[in-house]
Amino acid sequence: MPNDPKPEVKPHSITFYVILGAALFAVIKSFPLLSPILLSFLLVMLISLAVNPVISRMRALRGGRKSATGLIVGALVVVIGLTGWACFGPMQASVVKLSEQLPAYWERFQKPLIKMEQQAVLSEEKLQAEVTTEISRTATEQGQIEISRQLAEAAPSPAKETGSLRSGLSEMFRGVVGRFTAVAFNTTQILIVLVTVFFGATFTLMNPRPIFRGIFSLVPERHHEQTLIIVQRIGKFVPRWAGTTLLGMLTIGLLVFLLMWPIFGFMDALVLGLIAGLLESVPFLGPILSAIPAILFALGKGGMTPLWVLLAYIAIQALENNVITPFIMARGMKMHPLAVIFSMLLCVAAFGVLGVLVATPLVAVANIVHDELYRKRFLPTITDADLDLLAKKALFEK
Repeated sequence: MPNDPKPEVKPHSITFYVILGAALFAVIKSFPLLSPILLSFLLVMLISLAVNPVISRMRALRGGRKSATGLIVGALVVVIGLTGWACFGPMQASVVKLSEQLPAYWERFQKPLIKMEQQAVLSEEKLQAEVTTEISRTATEQGQIEISRQLAEAAPSPAKETGSLRSGLSEMFRGVVGRFTAVAFNTTQILIVLVTVFFGATFTLMNPRPIFRGIFSLVPERHHEQTLIIVQRIGKFVPRWAGTTLLGMLTIGLLVFLLMWPIFGFMDALVLGLIAGLLESVPFLGPILSAIPAILFALGKGGMTPLWVLLAYIAIQALENNVITPFIMARGMKMHPLAVIFSMLLCVAAFGVLGVLVATPLVAVANIVHDELYRKRFLPTITDADLDLLAKKALFEK
């Protein structure tokens, strides 16, 4: 029996493209309002895919997804509560100690500025006097006494000039304080996104099928098989990426804790280790940001403590770049640092600070989509070795 002929795909009308263009324009114009919603959805999907293998294994033991999800969420709440309880006391004591010593630091910082200002004023007064005298002498020699007198009266006094290093610095600090409202608003927005992601991921893990059913319902039937392959590849990558990230966070957090314990004591070292572990999830910038609170703690102790802390963090960074990251990434998915950096810039510009959390997985997702939709269609016989050979020829390498 002959196979039924496949239905012909009718070309779209001009009206379809006009509507599509109008919809795209509306999305672009409303993207600032939609970006928190889109970011929340991406985080919910990433967390759900990352935890789904654990839920699937626990499902066989507990008899359902809801009870397994409840256990994981309960354990997470307990961990967050204990972490907050452990961090609150040391952080509060450190902030109080730093605020008490801040006036002394400000005074020490102002003294060289005042000295520089006074030297600048004296030099300017001397230079102004010499210039005025020279102009007056020249005018007198030329018989222009009236012009000389007017120049002497119009000579500006350096003491009356506005704007100095200290005043500019004070204005800068006042500007920072003036932006407190905007910072508070952004912090509130971040908290709302995090709370939304928490509950969204919880409900998605309890019953993820409607979400994926909706995704397949938006794709034409003839593309379901290809879409299934892409979703399965993403579903395999995300848990591996999450495990790699968690392993790196635990390793760096433990290293910071062990090195800071002899310097600051157990509780402060625990706080710094938790901060370093959390910021390790931010590619490239996380280790730099994690050193800031440690240096602030060290400034409170004074002496050589800031230098030792800085050297310790430099050693941790060198160990991470040369040993830890290559070892962990060998078990994960290797991605070019340049692609991750540009993905971070794009995600921060699109979603704000929390965009760094989705930068790395988006690079992998884009790579998967490229492989399935473009490479298999337009480069079916080209291997990675062929691409490497072409790259070597382009760079004139032997």
